[in-house]
Amino acid sequence: MITDVARRHELAVQAMAAVDVYARTLSDPFVVSRILTRQEAVSSSAIEGTQSTLDELLTEEETHDEDGRAQVRQVKAYAAALEAHVRRARRLGPEVFTQDLVGQLHRKIMRDDPDYPDRPGRIRDVTVWIGTGGIAYSTFNPPPAANVAACLADNVSYMQAQGVHAQQQSLLTRMAIAHSHFEAVHPFRDGNGRVGRLLLPMMMAAEGRTPLYLAPYIEANKPAYYTALKASQQKLDWPAMVGFLSDAVVGSTNELMKTREALLRLEAKWEARRVYRGGSSSLRALKLLPQYPVVTIARLAELLKVSVTSAATAVDQLQSARILKERTGYARNRVFFASEALSILNRPFGADPILPRR
Repeated sequence: MITDVARRHELAVQAMAAVDVYARTLSDPFVVSRILTRQEAVSSSAIEGTQSTLDELLTEEETHDEDGRAQVRQVKAYAAALEAHVRRARRLGPEVFTQDLVGQLHRKIMRDDPDYPDRPGRIRDVTVWIGTGGIAYSTFNPPPAANVAACLADNVSYMQAQGVHAQQQSLLTRMAIAHSHFEAVHPFRDGNGRVGRLLLPMMMAAEGRTPLYLAPYIEANKPAYYTALKASQQKLDWPAMVGFLSDAVVGSTNELMKTREALLRLEAKWEARRVYRGGSSSLRALKLLPQYPVVTIARLAELLKVSVTSAATAVDQLQSARILKERTGYARNRVFFASEALSILNRPFGADPILPRR
């Protein structure tokens, strides 16, 4: 068992190093792009039953529809928190981890949940249990409310990596232990899974590593995730969680590279569909659409630093080349979709990308 986990751990270390090397070749690394953070938000929220799609999330971000579904707003808040706090972790290092940070993350993630019974960000003051039925049928009992603050303080101290464990344990091992312990503490009545998974890329960024977003892998492998979590929490079988997270890192790295390659091939197909003037807005837009596959004319103008008129001309050209499509039917504030890019980004985790023939 230990030998098998050590092998998987080594493969994950190699994968993280490969991603670091790859990220250094990019001026604006795709590995920390807005699409990956939003895929993370969609998947991590879905694990807890908050349902949205990448299309819905990206559309809501473009339209700012205040009457949109509450669940989409929750996922949007998760994505915003993830993006901001990963950058903050990269800047501050392990000292970013505090009890106040945990409260901030929970507050941002749960503020749009109309059914949350407590004040978001406030540590629970009631007894909770994991499992269906009453506490007599629970499968796991987190600490009583009176002990939560102290347990969370221990968890935060561990993530700050100031003890001897920082020299003796690998980053992956510390991620596995910190995540298992955080979920065991269960500091809030709901939203613990989302906060706990958000802390994982933050731990990578705090160590100066390129953050990987593991929730899509976890969502695709939920039974194995819960099995590893249960083993580590109930039996202190830390290798089970280290092994799972190692597999998640390798799987997420493979998915990242596969997606990036598919999007580069798609961009080449787009370039072949028409004759573009060198340096034109439409040609420059092709490199932006994989990160902004749902876009308005105003947003495209902002991204390209051109006038709205120039952006509108680019959109017309890209529509004629079957690259963008308008789905909303609005006369104003229209939203355009790069459906072929969305098809690659929306595919089930592990599935091969499907590219257009030409």
